[in-house]
Amino acid sequence: MNKFYACASDALRDLVKDGQTYAVGGFGLCGIPEALIDAVRDAGVKQLTVISNNAGVDGFGLGKLLDTRQIRKMISSYVGENKEFERQYLSGELELEFTPQGTLAEKLRAGGSGIPAFFTRTGVGTLIAKDKEERVFNGQRYLMERSLTADLALVKAWKSDRAGNLVYRHTARNFNPMCAMAGKVTIAEVEVLVENGELDPDQIHTPGIFVQRIVHNPTPEKRIEQRTVRT
Repeated sequence: MNKFYACASDALRDLVKDGQTYAVGGFGLCGIPEALIDAVRDAGVKQLTVISNNAGVDGFGLGKLLDTRQIRKMISSYVGENKEFERQYLSGELELEFTPQGTLAEKLRAGGSGIPAFFTRTGVGTLIAKDKEERVFNGQRYLMERSLTADLALVKAWKSDRAGNLVYRHTARNFNPMCAMAGKVTIAEVEVLVENGELDPDQIHTPGIFVQRIVHNPTPEKRIEQRTVRT
């Protein structure tokens, strides 16, 4: 099966609608699907709920969708370094569901595994626990967290074959594997595209069964938020 699409806009054209939920990979600006985010912006869809560790920065990554007011709600762990996010949230234009980072990762992994909810000690006794069911196991209090799934998952991988088997590189592995699992339809943006059979099966991080479409982007921008070097 060939899952390859000529460009990000083609891969999204018959899928995107107003009011959808997207799971978007990335950690800071590392491992984000830049071309796919641009295609969502260009598609003009509105009222989106986006599940992502963070919301990019001003004018880049998911920050582009904030600039165009396409995101209604963020489900995130970290929202710093984005003044437009801060402005929209404080003015009531943007809804935010704050989720601890490990809990967010497990919500996506559980959703992709067909597990509706799980218990965790993270957040017990804090604002995170508000309105959530609690139970005691072995003398310890736990919160019940509901898993997450998405209409579309937009992920970034280093390498893929035409069957959609994905290999991530270094820090870009971050949330991408869990997002890929959680999407009802998953689109992968990849830097290197090879023929089926060329990947070592032991090196594949996301099996192609989770990926429906592939977009080749051999020259991503790969910004760094804060470059620090020795004087």
